[in-house]
Amino acid sequence: MASVVPHSRDWLKALPTANCSLRLDDEAVRVAVGMRLGLALCAPHSRPCGDQVDAQGLHAMVCKKAPGRIARHQVLNNYLSSASIPGTEKPSGLVRQDGKQPDRLTLIPWQDGKSLAWDVTVVSTLAHSYVDRAATGVRMVAKLAAERS
Repeated sequence: MASVVPHSRDWLKALPTANCSLRLDDEAVRVAVGMRLGLALCAPHSRPCGDQVDAQGLHAMVCKKAPGRIARHQVLNNYLSSASIPGTEKPSGLVRQDGKQPDRLTLIPWQDGKSLAWDVTVVSTLAHSYVDRAATGVRMVAKLAAERS
């Protein structure tokens, strides 16, 4: 469903401009196109987490121990931080009762004299816990993730 949503293929039209972080290396293009077309991307194998990885390699997108998950989170935070707005990472004193903490807080007032805090959440529509919800409609997984946070 995600591949037929308006603008879902706009990334294919982006000019590969390194200055704007719009350049993908060859491996990233190979994986992105392979996933979009459902091609085999790797040899099936076992992971240290105990799960089996199929030839499409989708496990890397859903495994909580996969290094790519942390990298995607960091890339999004870096992108938001690149706006040249003075801020602090993992601000102390803003921990909620559930232990969650925002990723960043602006040092200058954003609106109505209040600072802006954000926390990046990376979810995958391919995760077992989200597959049923993803099949019911576009943006359903994002809505569920927002409700959980």
